[in-house]
Amino acid sequence: MDCPRKQREKLEHLIIGPYGQLAEKSKGRLHPEEECDIRTCYQRDIDRITHSKSFRRLKHKTQVFLQPEGDHYRTRLTHTLEVSRLARTVARALGLNEDLVEAIALGHDLGHTPFGHAGERALNSIYSGGFKHYEQSLRVADILERGGRGLNLCYETRMGILNHTKGAPDDIPEATLVRLCDRIAYINHDLDDSIRAGILTAQSVPELIRNNCGDKNSSRINAFLTDLIANSVEGQLKMSEKMQKTFDFFHAFMYSDVYTNPVAKREESKVEGILSRLYEHYVSRPEALPEDHRLIVEREGAERAAVDYISGMTDGYAMEKYGELFIPFAWTVK
Repeated sequence: MDCPRKQREKLEHLIIGPYGQLAEKSKGRLHPEEECDIRTCYQRDIDRITHSKSFRRLKHKTQVFLQPEGDHYRTRLTHTLEVSRLARTVARALGLNEDLVEAIALGHDLGHTPFGHAGERALNSIYSGGFKHYEQSLRVADILERGGRGLNLCYETRMGILNHTKGAPDDIPEATLVRLCDRIAYINHDLDDSIRAGILTAQSVPELIRNNCGDKNSSRINAFLTDLIANSVEGQLKMSEKMQKTFDFFHAFMYSDVYTNPVAKREESKVEGILSRLYEHYVSRPEALPEDHRLIVEREGAERAAVDYISGMTDGYAMEKYGELFIPFAWTVK
């Protein structure tokens, strides 16, 4: 009798359509391994990502709003989980590989900085080699996790993570789907959070969005996903012209009224100062880095090691280290 993995691989021939990626057709891992008897290669990728330290740290990393007062604002982790759910829903409807989609979605922001995109911009400015969170996500998966051994993910998962922001000409449908669902997720949940924060009101949402997508977060997401499913054919994922125009307008509205809103972003000016001081400290004192990052110093230099360490910090840990290093503590003479 076939082991559970082989049974699943056979089942994939029935549930995955002609444009989906079969696990048994994967291009494999950076370092070959024996297959698991229970899980397909993409299921193993899901488990490796969800059990990683970098994944757990996402719960304390900013999505959009720095230090919001309240328990219900999205974090980088809840964003990741929302992307995963949206992408799996569409993958199932279109006959794509749900496990691969989930692996890419769960791993796509592993390399995100503390303080959201403000942290990414800061590190890109500070570090001479430049910094992009999608490149760092792959670096986390390939090199930084598990004490420098990396997660050794499948090629398809790795390329989906790397290209989740801009896409690539040779993207498979599962990678394209995660990229689209990432955008659908963040404009919708960031709108929801901005209304919760009082940056916007429900009435200030443009009429085009309300007419074409509805007034609630759930109805807006449902409108985009339903349209995407209905209009994607022969492995090409796309929305109708009407909904694509609505999405583009929605995206532009979020940038003009939320992502660059001076009230929402008033604390971001402090981020570069915090991260630049930390960067200067660790570059000049690489012995202060954790042991696994000191190995990076030997291979790639102190600058690279400092960026790797700082980008992996949570918001709270970055603030804690900054306070520890640069803010005097109260003391008394006994």
